[in-house]
Amino acid sequence: MGDLLAPENTPFAVALALLGLLALVQLVGLGHLLGHGDVDAGGDAPDGHADVGGGLASLLGIGRVPLIVWLSCLLACFALLGLSLQGLVAGIFGTPFGAAPATGAALLAALPANSAVTRVLGLVWPHDETTAVPVDALVGRRGTIAVGTAARGNPARAVVHDLHGQQHNVMVEPHHDGETLAEGTQVLLVRREGEIFYALDGQGPIRLDP
Repeated sequence: MGDLLAPENTPFAVALALLGLLALVQLVGLGHLLGHGDVDAGGDAPDGHADVGGGLASLLGIGRVPLIVWLSCLLACFALLGLSLQGLVAGIFGTPFGAAPATGAALLAALPANSAVTRVLGLVWPHDETTAVPVDALVGRRGTIAVGTAARGNPARAVVHDLHGQQHNVMVEPHHDGETLAEGTQVLLVRREGEIFYALDGQGPIRLDP
């Protein structure tokens, strides 16, 4: 403990203290305040900056695990490598590095080490899966007119299920002029313009001519 509290080891003692604080935060359930979810490395920056930022984030392992896990691994790598370096240097030269050069050397070693550790963790870390689909993916799906009678200029509400079985409520007009789609009619969505889907009567012959 005496070596850990020596002035030249202060940065590593601080890193270990922060690591303990992060562990405590996780235990009391406040991890979401520190970015418990995955990080979007690209952000909203312009394309050129997003490419550079995304490449750097990927190189550092950011986004492969939750941010708080990435930060905890970095602190652990920094502290352990720093203390090991100080012990090695003291064993060879009789005295360790000062705090500043030891910090720089440990950080240079910790960044690639942390990247390697988080890459391995990212292979086994559970990731959220989404079943969200773009609205255009509903074109080609069948649904049912749920409320009202659809006519050109007078859309009705239809219920459509996507490929994941999730229900969507969309506004529908007939694909052909002069046709109507009554409540309860099964329809086939064939195109979309803005918020309106255009549909064919799915119970009869399919005719796509304008």
